[in-house]
Amino acid sequence: MKKMISLFKRDWTNKKCPAYNEIEDGAEWVIRGEGIATQKHDGTCCLIKNGILYKRLHAKGHSPADFIHWSLNPEQRTGHGWVPVKDVPADHIHLSIDISGFEDGTYELCGEKVNKNPEQITGHKLIKHGSIVFDNVPTDFSGLQEWLKDKDIEGMVWHQPNGSMIKIKKSDFRLKRKS
Repeated sequence: MKKMISLFKRDWTNKKCPAYNEIEDGAEWVIRGEGIATQKHDGTCCLIKNGILYKRLHAKGHSPADFIHWSLNPEQRTGHGWVPVKDVPADHIHLSIDISGFEDGTYELCGEKVNKNPEQITGHKLIKHGSIVFDNVPTDFSGLQEWLKDKDIEGMVWHQPNGSMIKIKKSDFRLKRKS
């Protein structure tokens, strides 16, 4: 999955990188009301392809032979992508998931041993990206900040049919989750 840009620009000079009321270049389509608003989960990104579970990898230099770039272009050997989960201790959390019956696509692995479990999940599970949809989500800065304030979620991701995605996190507004 390609790294997503945020809906609003962020102050990179500030350690917490808060958002400010200026639309990020390329995110204008969200403000125009295009796309579907979905819940962003706090876990680790995974891919299921042809019945195989992959974990995320950012290949900065030499990538493993089984690396799949997010674009699925076999010539692209660096950047964000995935590698198959293997029967090694480092992949023990991924291996705890039974993926039989799951369709190909991208998922968020969430649970007790992932990012301190802000999703409050017992055990571990895969949540399909875009599976929880919200209607009538404000897209102006103050309206979205107010809307997110009382929701115990990591944030939002807007999806367009062409595959484009834009995100915003509660923490971009300096808001904290309850969990």
